Amino acid sequence: MSTYLHNLFAQRIGGPGYGLKEAPIYKFERIKRAKRAALVAHPGKELLDFGVGEPDSMADSKVVASLAKEASLPENRGYADNGGPRLRLAAAHYMKEVFGVTADPETEILHSIGSKAALSILPAALIDPGDVVLMTSPGYPVFGTHAAYYGGVVHSLPLTPENKYLPRLDNIPRAILDKAKVLVLNYPNNPTGASASPAFFQQVVEFAKREEIVVIHDAAYTALIFEGKPLSFLSIPGAKDVGLELHTTSKAFNMTGWRCGFVVGNSLLVKAYADVKDNTDSGQFLALQNASAVAFENPQITRDTSAKYSRRMDSLVQILQKAGFPAEKPAGSFFLYSRAPKSATGAKEQVFPNGEAFSKWLIEEQLVSTVPWDEAGANVRFSVTFAARDRKDEDRVLGELASRLKPYQFQF
Repeated sequence: MSTYLHNLFAQRIGGPGYGLKEAPIYKFERIKRAKRAALVAHPGKELLDFGVGEPDSMADSKVVASLAKEASLPENRGYADNGGPRLRLAAAHYMKEVFGVTADPETEILHSIGSKAALSILPAALIDPGDVVLMTSPGYPVFGTHAAYYGGVVHSLPLTPENKYLPRLDNIPRAILDKAKVLVLNYPNNPTGASASPAFFQQVVEFAKREEIVVIHDAAYTALIFEGKPLSFLSIPGAKDVGLELHTTSKAFNMTGWRCGFVVGNSLLVKAYADVKDNTDSGQFLALQNASAVAFENPQITRDTSAKYSRRMDSLVQILQKAGFPAEKPAGSFFLYSRAPKSATGAKEQVFPNGEAFSKWLIEEQLVSTVPWDEAGANVRFSVTFAARDRKDEDRVLGELASRLKPYQFQF
């Protein structure tokens, strides 16, 4: 490579000198490397992957059959641009049936190539240099990363058990609020599994109107709940005046690789998203959009998936509590978030200064993969999307986890 190229990279990815030194390794890449190393160190031993962040099942057979049929239709072969009508109509049906929210499919709904793509596009419509984005910590960073690309500033709102993993909106400094444009939320939450309440969302609406900011609610897990009715931010009176909600087939319908979803909410914000998106991509394959519409027309798929995760979560909580973890079943998602232990006593004592140290030890010693989250204290995330062929195999995997934790006494 010509050496002058190192001087031409944008500051947003490191500026001059980019590529001359090794970049910090992304957390999930470190986990992948640790898994590979553990398998080499323990040949023949099964890796128990409680760190995976995507569903373990295939998409529903009705959806797969629809894709096969739609892919053969010549009218679906061309550019999709900002989406076809079938997905918008299905999305409107889904919002009404599942959440009781009425949305105009022509002006208040637009397709996305998954929520990640939408979160990367929206900052271009909203963020100028110096603007502040309020984001929860821990949380999914994509909106903040792209906001920073445009010169924006991320202000983190810590999620703590004392406030039920909801952000405190009443103690944000006035200097920050004066520059804040966007609040990004995600409930049920990744990684904490916490759920929002109607009272909290009402507080968010009042806060947004008072401070004149936009609310982006990443609703990837909103329908994956274990009891009661799913709660959409847009079901709160006034929410559509201030915000957008992002829905996707990925987590709720076992379709992470399909990359299809929709943005719904305030018509002006949807229009701004559409204008930027129109200059960003040429839309998702129409056959895939139409197959995704079949998923949104069949919300029972998600209810069945939620029942499976609830069952697994009950067993996981019991196993962790027996091992001493302060684990509690969340109200939704497929994540169980717990304080990481400070030490473990077995053949010898191990001390863990943070969640990453514990997670590293657990995979190296017992081939149990988890995800550390140290942004708001030493914590670790377990997921119930571990691979299992059937109920019997599910019980076997959970029993093996219990067996591997049993020799240790964990101190918190």
